[in-house]
Amino acid sequence: MRREVSEKGVWKVGELAGRTGVSVRTLHHYDEIGLLSPSGRTASGHRLYSADDVLRLQQIRSLRALGFRLEEIRRCLEDSDLSAQRVIELHIRGIEEQIQRQNDLLGRLRAVAARLRSAEEVSAVELVNTAMEVIEMSERVERYYTKEQLKYLEQRRREFGEERIRGFEAEWAELIEQVNAEMEAGTDPADGRVRRLAKRWMELIAEFTGGDPGIARSAGNMWQQEENIHGMDTAHMRELGAYVSKSLAASDRAE
Repeated sequence: MRREVSEKGVWKVGELAGRTGVSVRTLHHYDEIGLLSPSGRTASGHRLYSADDVLRLQQIRSLRALGFRLEEIRRCLEDSDLSAQRVIELHIRGIEEQIQRQNDLLGRLRAVAARLRSAEEVSAVELVNTAMEVIEMSERVERYYTKEQLKYLEQRRREFGEERIRGFEAEWAELIEQVNAEMEAGTDPADGRVRRLAKRWMELIAEFTGGDPGIARSAGNMWQQEENIHGMDTAHMRELGAYVSKSLAASDRAE
């Protein structure tokens, strides 16, 4: 459903967070580091974001989705040659490339399956090439998870349902963003705010794994050894994981 622009053309921080899904904490952090400062303030000092601010936020989030760090995003936005249109085009290209790779493989699999069903001859080269791609994708997963673990994860996926899974993925993406913001801001891992994020980090992992330590180890091994998973830079995720671990250790010491 189409959402209308604010009547006054401005949004308070809570309103903007509710409309975009970007947390209030993240918006505050962007303001603190000068990445996205609101254009106005109310008489009582509350932040007011304009339409131009929303467009800048969209650029920031698009560049984040492409794997840029906050400092890199700052430099990009200071580049007069990088227009809002260019940022959107880059984001579109990144998504299209991911979709295209998946669609190419899906199309080949469907074509081969249809020809096999009709008893039509499929060349050995075509069949082997397609099979190799499928093997590579499944092998990456099976390299780290046992058959029993994969079966259990598939069962949990069915139990969750697609709507809950989408909600989980959205919360996980936002949590990663919040932890990254704190790490890049140089916040002490022992800070209460970071400790709360670290606790939620572990809760989401437990929800994904069902509390199974073996599955958690398998997932950890995959993120440690692969360079890229689902288009995500695993090296950066390892940095975030180390930061979270320090925060958890601080929590343990405090108890």
